[in-house]
Amino acid sequence: MNKERNRIIARNVVPAILANACVFLFSVVDGIFVGNGAGIQALGAVNLALPFVLVANALNAMASIGGVTVTAIRFGRGDKEGAQNAFMHSFTVSLCVGLLITFAGCVLTGPVCTLLGAAEIYLPMVKEYVFWWALFGVANSLSLNLQSFCRNDGSPGLVAVTNVVGTAVNIFLDWLFVFPLQMGVMGAAAATGISQIVGLVIISTHFLRRKGNLVIGRYRPQGKLFRKILFRGLPEAIAQFSTPVTTLCMNYTLMAAYGEIGINAFSIISYLSSFTMAVFFGASEGMQPLFGQAYGAKADADLRYNYRAGQLISVLGSALCVAVYVLFPHALCQLFGADPVTLEFTAAHMWEYCWGFIVGSVNTLLSAYFYSTKRSGQAITLNVIRSLVMNSLIITLLPRLFGAGIVWHTFGIYETLVLVIAFALKKGSERHGIVYH
Repeated sequence: MNKERNRIIARNVVPAILANACVFLFSVVDGIFVGNGAGIQALGAVNLALPFVLVANALNAMASIGGVTVTAIRFGRGDKEGAQNAFMHSFTVSLCVGLLITFAGCVLTGPVCTLLGAAEIYLPMVKEYVFWWALFGVANSLSLNLQSFCRNDGSPGLVAVTNVVGTAVNIFLDWLFVFPLQMGVMGAAAATGISQIVGLVIISTHFLRRKGNLVIGRYRPQGKLFRKILFRGLPEAIAQFSTPVTTLCMNYTLMAAYGEIGINAFSIISYLSSFTMAVFFGASEGMQPLFGQAYGAKADADLRYNYRAGQLISVLGSALCVAVYVLFPHALCQLFGADPVTLEFTAAHMWEYCWGFIVGSVNTLLSAYFYSTKRSGQAITLNVIRSLVMNSLIITLLPRLFGAGIVWHTFGIYETLVLVIAFALKKGSERHGIVYH
């Protein structure tokens, strides 16, 4: 029995981790080419623009995860028509999110970049990156949406293929635009956008050629279902707001404490830590349909087994990534073209920040477990505390109390505090066993 469960888990989680690794690799490749081709200040500018990208991804997650959560439960109940209806509602929300992102980044570029904290030497480059990244907002939103549903519709392998091909295109275009064509940060943003269009074309084949139960077609809009999808997706959106809020708070704090070298060092650490995020976001996204289907079928033993397996994968995977960062900081920093001073500064603080990812991986899986089993109240509570309250409070307050040096540890500190709250929420919601609605 456990052997079959492990096979199903591997079939869902491995492609999800690979797909997320490729998505995060988009940003990492941008950083490597920008740092080496346009300079360390350009790399800092991309890092300042990163919260805009991450907020866009959080809104995309609300549309996609909300839809796939409803769809997975309906699949578990055998309600294929209801699953199809939820898919089309979610697809529409993603389209609207993409249009909103394009409007914000292309029409309101100046105010957005000012809000991101861009000034002086960084401002022109940040504006350039935000504009060109947002220009492809619709393709990005729809690609991420269809990948989530393709995974739930029995084709996780195609999701992995989509991301591998998209990443290969992104790497080639990054090289072409940044080095031979000397397009700087604009080229890096355009390369990411074009690769998303390629990914959208590939993933669309699953739905247009009717490879599964879900298809792109006509439907009758229902306000109640739109609200349900947004509500189910809200916990994941809030969870993903953790990264842009953390990045924004860190940028402000580091600029005040260390100046440009702090921003440039954190940009390198942020890019490297993306791989760790890929592991635990991939684990949670891969486990989500399994949680939802087991809950819909009221399969208590499967649900508990999947939860334990997901946590083990998250912790071991993130710990392995952190070990690489701790053992090889200099070699990793050199990938981004860091000058000797920035390299030594970054390497010295690498481990102080990255240890928090081991704890963060547990919190991310717990969030997915909550919202996949109709515990949206617990998921929202956890993610509001984690993503909007605890991170901003700890990052801004502790350096004032204990000095600037502690800012690098604040990520791990607030994730640890959140973990205590997360386990309390889980224990309270399962005091009398898992409740099925």
